[in-house]
Amino acid sequence: MRGYAPNVAETRIQEPTQHRPYPRATRLDRVLAGLLSLVAIGLLLTGAALKPSADGLGTHKQLGLPSCGWIATSNTPCPTCGMTTAFASVARGQILNAFRAQPMGALGALSASALFWAGLHVAVFGSRIGASAGRLLTPRVLWLIGALWAISWIYKVLTY
Repeated sequence: MRGYAPNVAETRIQEPTQHRPYPRATRLDRVLAGLLSLVAIGLLLTGAALKPSADGLGTHKQLGLPSCGWIATSNTPCPTCGMTTAFASVARGQILNAFRAQPMGALGALSASALFWAGLHVAVFGSRIGASAGRLLTPRVLWLIGALWAISWIYKVLTY
């Protein structure tokens, strides 16, 4: 078959594609996720090392911190009063006590637990779950978090 020229498509060898269906986290993403995971576990371990106050506030004094200045000057708890107690309660599995001490602190401690595991997962396996979670932090969600914090502060003032 003189004069026969094979089609160019016939001569190309089809190499298998080596693409991943989902892109992996970048090295920087993994490092940042690892750091966030360390911060979260640090907060949780600090809470675990403390004995929650039965009064729902004052646990932070075990860290050598002074009494709440807001309570000292105005006899009103500050927006973060009860947070340390809530973290210490969550670390002991006393979720209801944590919500009684400071609802936003209880949510913060539970969120720190989730952040630890998610951050560790991203750091070790390169998962993109962190990017997906980051897209959830829209202005509307941030306003909702702020509103929940304000409501939890009002609760703390009313139960003080």
